[in-house]
Amino acid sequence: MEKVDYILRADYLLTMEGDLSVINDGAVAVTGSNIADVGTFADISEKYTSEKISSGKNRVIFPGLINTHTHAAMVYFRGLADDMPLQEWLEKHIWPAEGKWMTGEFVDNAVGLAAVEMLKAGVTTYADQYFYQNIAAEKLVKIGMRGVLGAGVIDFPFTGYAQSVDDYFINAENLINAWKDSELISPCIAPHATYTCSPDNYKRANELSEKYNVPIHTHLAETQFEVAECQKRYGKTPVEHLESIGLLTERLFAAHCVWLTDNEIELLSKRSVGVSHCIESNLKLASGFAPVSKMLNAGVTVALGTDGAASNNDLSILGEMSTAAKVHKAVSMDPTVVDCRTSLLMATKNGAEIIGLGEKTGSIKPGKKADLVIADIDKPHLNPVYDIYSHITYCMRPSDIETVMVNGKILVDNRKLTTVDEAEILDIARQWQEKIKDQ
Repeated sequence: MEKVDYILRADYLLTMEGDLSVINDGAVAVTGSNIADVGTFADISEKYTSEKISSGKNRVIFPGLINTHTHAAMVYFRGLADDMPLQEWLEKHIWPAEGKWMTGEFVDNAVGLAAVEMLKAGVTTYADQYFYQNIAAEKLVKIGMRGVLGAGVIDFPFTGYAQSVDDYFINAENLINAWKDSELISPCIAPHATYTCSPDNYKRANELSEKYNVPIHTHLAETQFEVAECQKRYGKTPVEHLESIGLLTERLFAAHCVWLTDNEIELLSKRSVGVSHCIESNLKLASGFAPVSKMLNAGVTVALGTDGAASNNDLSILGEMSTAAKVHKAVSMDPTVVDCRTSLLMATKNGAEIIGLGEKTGSIKPGKKADLVIADIDKPHLNPVYDIYSHITYCMRPSDIETVMVNGKILVDNRKLTTVDEAEILDIARQWQEKIKDQ
């Protein structure tokens, strides 16, 4: 028998591969950072042995959840400005706060809080669009979390981070060169949106993406304002505009995509552009309802994102799954839309695919990285169990997440972080709260 580092057992095992069937009394063999094998516990225990075999009673194992669009450091602005439209929220509250407080220290501290929140909610990977990403990367490596970190690009200077447009691209290239071979960090370039980035800067971002074969992460067609502004400037909708300047490729994943025509949906599908659906942020900012059902039917790969905690106001992909599954049923007047299996697929395998990590994570398969979640279903709100997919989508809460493994290392054990001091991170967050609230 082959010795492995872990055998993780559960009453229900969801690999998110093939026909999405459930393996009852399943097990995952983990060695090093990789998944060695998957199957029933009987089959796994015949081939492998380990000193660490988890008890699987009243447990479910599924792939680590993937947050495909956020601004992690904005967690320190949670609740700072609520109940207003996006442009007012950005221009009158968030941008001034960032201008005053945004430093490397701020990002280091805030990313720590965001990572803890996400890990405890079963998120093992997130895709970010922000600044000071080298500092964020160092923080994530210390914690052990996986990240696709996008170096932000806008047309105007930003505090101490960039004194000119050239600085954004210098910072992006430095990020790529520093982390392109990392086990946990995948660098990315992130032009903000069509109303904050000129065509030339989008083209420069695309050239850098092509040169290093890294993803591009942008906001796209989020609001009616954005669509109107793009048509005013360029005579095209945001999707048409990016198509005209060569941005629509499989390297691009776009957040929101709320205001799309049928032709634009077909264009996204044809160009293999992934979409990060951020329904709770779109609801809260009254941005509208993304045509998710139409996108899925057209073959667009749609995943889930939380957006930043300043506009959501949490970083729970479980919450996004439940909200997306229910709201799109009501919007389409079709109860079969975004069913519970599709919802979990969007939160796992689809997420990995659109951010360029489909070969590494997103499903439970031999050879992939051991990014795994074990949830405790021995709870009143999770019983009785007839369909475990239904429970994960409609009933499960972040507090049900018991164990989280990233890259073969357990980062959450019995709901407690293993690599960082959560109490210290919360204390630092409260210190920032005192500074920021008196601004």
